[in-house]
Amino acid sequence: MTLRISRVDGAVTLTVPRGVSDREALAFAAEKQDWVLGHLSQQAATVHVGPGQTLNVGGAQFQLVAGAGKRLRVVGNTIELPQPVEKGRLHLLAWLKEQARAELTRASDHYAERLGRGYARLSLRDTRSRWGSCSSAGALMYSWRLILAPKSVLAYVAAHEVAHLQEMNHSADFWRVVDQLYGPHQEARAWLRQDGPKLHRFRFDA
Repeated sequence: MTLRISRVDGAVTLTVPRGVSDREALAFAAEKQDWVLGHLSQQAATVHVGPGQTLNVGGAQFQLVAGAGKRLRVVGNTIELPQPVEKGRLHLLAWLKEQARAELTRASDHYAERLGRGYARLSLRDTRSRWGSCSSAGALMYSWRLILAPKSVLAYVAAHEVAHLQEMNHSADFWRVVDQLYGPHQEARAWLRQDGPKLHRFRFDA
């Protein structure tokens, strides 16, 4: 029997082999209660985004404030959100996705040109298990939450996925292509492993 805790949303998954009764499984989980609570206490708390908070967007810090207008406005490093707060979150989410598409398209175009290969299309999702992907047909997919990461990390993910246009694997040849496109990538990979899950703590729903 095994217990796993998601670093993204704190979901606890208990896996039991065939033949194990519910009673045995629950007893096993109860024995691990302190371990589970200890790990959950270390996870970043959920943040319902709104006025009074700061948000890193494209490597820059923005202050969120309540705006007087019906639409989101960006003035310098201040983002004015329309009211009520639920409406402001939706407008902010739409704006973040616009910024993510622009930055990821720019980075993907840059690395694809350096590689000498084109990609079929680019799409955004709110993925939890991966930050990007490249299909065999050359379609690139990215998590829009990369716009909340440092610019160097967003660039690394773009270089990583574009490299798959040439090497559809994670062989030594693939990592040589990544290094050719992006340069040393260990720091960006380490950031994604350590701090990437924290990007999912930001909530934009009501």
